[in-house]
Amino acid sequence: MAHGDVILAVDQGSSSTKALLVSADGIAVAAAAAPVSSTFPHPGWVEQSPHEIWQSVQRAVASCLEAMPPARVVAVGLTNQRESMLLWDRRTGEPLSPLISWQDQRTAAACAALLDAGHGPVVRERSGLPLDPMFSATRAQWLLDHFDPGRRRASNGDLCLGTVDAWLLSRLGGEPVIEVGNASRTQLLNLHTRQWDTTLLDLFGIPVAALPRVVSSTGPFPAVRGLAPVPDGTPMAAVLADSHAALFAHAGWLPGRIKATYGTGSSVMGLCPTTTRVGDGLCLTIAWDDGDPAYAVEGNIRSTGATLSWLSRCVGRPPEELADLAAGASSDGVHIVPAFNGLGAPWWDADASGLISGLTMGSGLPQLARAALESIAFQVDDVVEAAQDALGTITTLLADGGPSGNAILMQLQADLSGRQVHRAGQEAISALGAAHLAGRTIGLWDRTGLDGLPRPHDVFKPELPAEARHSLRSGWHTALSRARMRPQSRPRELHE
Repeated sequence: MAHGDVILAVDQGSSSTKALLVSADGIAVAAAAAPVSSTFPHPGWVEQSPHEIWQSVQRAVASCLEAMPPARVVAVGLTNQRESMLLWDRRTGEPLSPLISWQDQRTAAACAALLDAGHGPVVRERSGLPLDPMFSATRAQWLLDHFDPGRRRASNGDLCLGTVDAWLLSRLGGEPVIEVGNASRTQLLNLHTRQWDTTLLDLFGIPVAALPRVVSSTGPFPAVRGLAPVPDGTPMAAVLADSHAALFAHAGWLPGRIKATYGTGSSVMGLCPTTTRVGDGLCLTIAWDDGDPAYAVEGNIRSTGATLSWLSRCVGRPPEELADLAAGASSDGVHIVPAFNGLGAPWWDADASGLISGLTMGSGLPQLARAALESIAFQVDDVVEAAQDALGTITTLLADGGPSGNAILMQLQADLSGRQVHRAGQEAISALGAAHLAGRTIGLWDRTGLDGLPRPHDVFKPELPAEARHSLRSGWHTALSRARMRPQSRPRELHE
């Protein structure tokens, strides 16, 4: 890579696609974004258009390269939203279904039925994941049930089921492939062999012929084609799932670290030994494979930034105003448990109820705003505490994502966790991680060179005494217990 050449990184997310140009110094020199919309055809359903996603990639890339000669792009890295799934015609490349988002809950009943039938342990042992509609397997089953119920076209290989990375790579031409870290989030991959698992495929009714071929995070991938103004033939050098890419950008392989990506929901992830066994509240996943597979412990939280957005809609005040109210207030014992669709890690309780507790006549919008902000920090801290059993002592929390820009939240996170929080000093951290791995793939950096790349960050140190920290966490866990309470008997009807 000559001086002046750049790596293009594309980050296809739930709400937008970002493009980033990264120099040989590891510094972002240009960026652009294109929005992506979602539709909600039924309660609990979340869908996106595959064509709109591809077009957003094209728009973001073209905008990012407006002031840069395209010939300077020597490699491309891709990162993407995880677990979302679609179905397309393998021959024509045309999508047959919408993209069903990772946020979609339409298969909750199917997951519950599989759990009731006793399949939870074998699914977790083979895939590393709990039976939950967040993951792709029941989504893939639903798609085939509705578009190929007899499985004839799927079994013949005429159809392809894939995640966003597989879909975008198919648009570039060549045989459909899926990156191993993304594949590990489908709940169809055997975590130990890193290949599609026949037991899981049979359980979910997925013919192996309908799935892309699994490849490492460094490929081989089809070369770029049809992504103007990037020259056709530019190598696609790396693909990573978005949360995995963020961990890579943070140099998450250094000891004592765990990463939290704050967004609509949150992913808390740290690298672990291959043989690590995790409790029921966490997932074991493949972070990346760049010649050697890197495994990670992860906790997925369903609602963090979404909680502030929900409160904003309820009270008709912008999220920024609520954040300002939260900064100058105490929650005064008010707690919001954002179990809008149950709770994710470390509880995985689909029956939990969202609630607000601790209200008094003195409670108002400032207390609610503060409670919404605190719910983010409390949930992340619960996952960090659970992960410490698998990872050992955790001294530093690496933070990124939109809500991490709130300094009050970051200080609150440090205080509740009793650990330093290092907030990434630049945006588009997932895209940066994809660029870093792509640079390593083409020989721009080795592992030592990656360690030495600039990673500016803001440091938040815990200031809360341990006794006060334990008291706050105890109050939160009391509220959680109320949200997870199961009625012992059916309440009497009003007319009885």
